[in-house]
Amino acid sequence: MAQLKRGDKALVTGASSGIGVAYADALAAQGLNLVLVARREDRLRDLATRLHQEFGIDAQALRADLTDAADLARVEDALRSGGIDLLINNAGFGAYMLFVDLPPDRAEELLRLKVIASTRLARAVLPSMLERGSGAVINVASQVAFSGALQMPQLPLRATYAGANAYLVTFSELLHAEMGERGIRIQVLCPGLVRTDFHRIQNRDITALPNVMEAKDIVGASLAALELGEVICSPTVGDPSMVAAWEAAGSKLFASNGGAIADRYLTKRA
Repeated sequence: MAQLKRGDKALVTGASSGIGVAYADALAAQGLNLVLVARREDRLRDLATRLHQEFGIDAQALRADLTDAADLARVEDALRSGGIDLLINNAGFGAYMLFVDLPPDRAEELLRLKVIASTRLARAVLPSMLERGSGAVINVASQVAFSGALQMPQLPLRATYAGANAYLVTFSELLHAEMGERGIRIQVLCPGLVRTDFHRIQNRDITALPNVMEAKDIVGASLAALELGEVICSPTVGDPSMVAAWEAAGSKLFASNGGAIADRYLTKRA
């Protein structure tokens, strides 16, 4: 599979802050040209100007609200036009609250951003990558994608957010199975706590919590994992066998289908 090189082009969503800015900085430092997508056009233009001045790369600001169908379609068109070697689906927000208190429109907005937009943008970019036989897609999820069975006081209320990120994990694994033999690299990045505006916007103070990471370190791990060919990148997990064990557990559960209803569901009713 071809590696990223100077002069390649990446499109980064959610590029106006946090992990998105860290990706833009890291890729510009490697000499990649950039298309920067987010809602805040002033921030995008300032970032594009800075990266051009610092690294001499071409950086384009593309303002778009990916929850809006017309804006999403414009970004899809930019991807279909070809020339994008790396897509980073990074845009997202938390919507942390009890599910029955989460306004339905807010829940839908989250799903449109994390699930619908990520899916449609990947679908838009992959045909041109397949024609060239090279390219990569990184979907930014979260470690909470694996937290469905956990009840821990430090974890936020997260049914919709965790569910959306769990989709990205499964989607990325299966997309890798389809694309990996055709020269396309797929990764899902699952960071833990990262020091960005993400938590401030949720009115969540993480300063006293342990193991908070910096966005630039998370991005460095992601890009290293891309070169290593790791599909699930959880930057703070030191033992890669833990990821393999999680995948094996899912495979074992699926393979346990014996074609008959389990005995515990066959008890006689009075």
